[in-house]
Amino acid sequence: MKRWTSILVPILLIGISACNSGKNLITKANRKFDRVEFEEAIKLYQQAIAKKHDIAFANYKIGESFRKSNRLGEALPFYKKAINGGLDSPEVHFHYAYALKVHDDYSSAKEQLNMFVKKSKDKALIKVAKLELENLASLNILKSKKSYFKINSAGSINTAAPEYSPFVLGDTFYFTSARDDNKTFKTTGTPFSDLYYCAIDGKEIDASTVKKLEEQFNTTGVNEGTIAISPDGNTMIFARGTNGKRRSGKEVNLFISRFRNGAWSEPKKMLINEPDSWDSSPCFSRNGKTLYFASNRKGGKGGIDIYSAKLDGRGRWARVKNLGKSINTPGDELFPYVTEDGKMYFSSDGHPGFGGLDLFVAIRKEGKTRVQNLGKPMNSPYDDLSMYYINTLEGFFASNRPGGAGDDDIYYFYDDSPELKIVNYFLEGITYANTDSGKFILPNTKVRLTDVNEVTIAQVTSDDKGYFKFEVDDNREYLLIGEQEKYFTDRRSYSTMGKGVDQEKLTKPVTTITFKTELVLERIVIDKSIVLQNIYYDLDKDNIREDAAVELDRLAQLLIDNPYIKIELSSHTDVRAPDDYNMDLSQRRAESAVNYLISKGIAEERMVAKGYGETKLIIPNAETEEQHQKNRRTEFKVTEIDNSIRVIDGEMQQGSKEEAQINDLDDLGSDDDDFELDMDED
Repeated sequence: MKRWTSILVPILLIGISACNSGKNLITKANRKFDRVEFEEAIKLYQQAIAKKHDIAFANYKIGESFRKSNRLGEALPFYKKAINGGLDSPEVHFHYAYALKVHDDYSSAKEQLNMFVKKSKDKALIKVAKLELENLASLNILKSKKSYFKINSAGSINTAAPEYSPFVLGDTFYFTSARDDNKTFKTTGTPFSDLYYCAIDGKEIDASTVKKLEEQFNTTGVNEGTIAISPDGNTMIFARGTNGKRRSGKEVNLFISRFRNGAWSEPKKMLINEPDSWDSSPCFSRNGKTLYFASNRKGGKGGIDIYSAKLDGRGRWARVKNLGKSINTPGDELFPYVTEDGKMYFSSDGHPGFGGLDLFVAIRKEGKTRVQNLGKPMNSPYDDLSMYYINTLEGFFASNRPGGAGDDDIYYFYDDSPELKIVNYFLEGITYANTDSGKFILPNTKVRLTDVNEVTIAQVTSDDKGYFKFEVDDNREYLLIGEQEKYFTDRRSYSTMGKGVDQEKLTKPVTTITFKTELVLERIVIDKSIVLQNIYYDLDKDNIREDAAVELDRLAQLLIDNPYIKIELSSHTDVRAPDDYNMDLSQRRAESAVNYLISKGIAEERMVAKGYGETKLIIPNAETEEQHQKNRRTEFKVTEIDNSIRVIDGEMQQGSKEEAQINDLDDLGSDDDDFELDMDED
């Protein structure tokens, strides 16, 4: 039997005197019903039916007794008998519709709701009925929704009694059950619910270690239900029904206990409770500063709503707030639970669902809250509730669906959604030096990862083996920039576009993809000539062609990356023209190249144009066109290094030569302290 709302009422010990007449039986049953002793009321109504007294009314009240004690599925035949018996009450059609929905008979449920809307004058219930008709109309969409959830029973933790509200802290599994209280709850005829715990290893629950929490948390003859413990493990909040000494049998309160000096304090009733209200199913936010709970207090959206309370500067819970119409409906919303990624899971019979309570997730994005039904198999026509994640992919929930050990059972679920499978992308590489002696590993090189606009994303220093590594995203363009003194800064573009994996094809919860690259830095050697490849001019011309501009753009970038160097840019010809003509042509070509670099923002004083004509042939006796082309070349060489200029993290800094020498000895950079952003949920 369902117990998640059974702590609505206390036990009221009233003896039942013998009664022979049908009328007296109905009177006695009505008293039991009003005192929410539904199990006793059912027996009396059944006796009245046996005496053929007010049969239609008695059947309706039996159905209501089952519904109010959260056994709606068992109410269906009695509502039907009441209608067939001619009971003239619009409400019977309303409740019969919900019982039909629990039994997966959606078309008949629609007929009953329409009948209720025509007959009833209860505006509040008509509003609920119309909402439910809209929900029924959306069932085809829900049924077609693809689900990636996989579920199984949680095993021997379940008994014939109800088990629900799973909660895990470290290696301890907490839950609520009505398995072995010595007294009977007259609402349902079952034992009272208590708080239990046992050992858990990962997802494996060790049912052999089950124990009740201490007596201070479990009171004989009173229902306890749904425990929540703060993220720091120092605050416990749980729900407790009244002990039956008050006239109000519907009050349930939240109690709080704190762990101090190695022990839990005596639980105290919280100030956020409302008199004569059902306040239960607590849940902490990720940072422990917000408490979510369910309540049927006045002023809500209808039925049971989800509320929040804030922890103030004095350590008190206050500022109770209804979460609003995006989450709360005229129906019931309860069992809130907030995950690490800020999503709220809860149960509801007001949002479009399959019947009874369904599990939903509320996702807040760009200021708007969107609620989604989790679909089957998480949801069924029965009650599905109290969801809890033990990690990003798996957890537990409770359901009273058929096929379990009895009543509410705890189920294990695994979310195989591609969206939740984690893919970590990394870009790793080696920094090398390129010298006349060959290519070798260059350790302790600063490597920056930037976007295409050169905004730095991350920076590392390669280790003694030249190794560096960055975490990257798929489908992005990057730049890698390597910097080391006495070497030209090297840059290399890297793209992860089209290199991501299809998450739907992943089989593991976490997948790591590593891309590989390298950076090769050229040693800066004064007066060493470096040939610029593919710098061509038209015959007897000195203007910069488009193909030559591409190469000169690279040189411009090199000068920008290395602002401390000055260069000579030289042009050479072959021997197939008079010496004077070749000298003049090469000078004009060198000057054209320098002017082009100036147009790209390179300071004029950093460059010297020099034409050498045919005075520095690489192949003096060239005969083939290929050999002549090698002689017709454009080169540059570093003529000076300004040691007063340094580049730190991609930014040029000017200082004295003495400061530069000191800075050469020390790495003056420092890392910011790590911090964790502690966010509160609204």
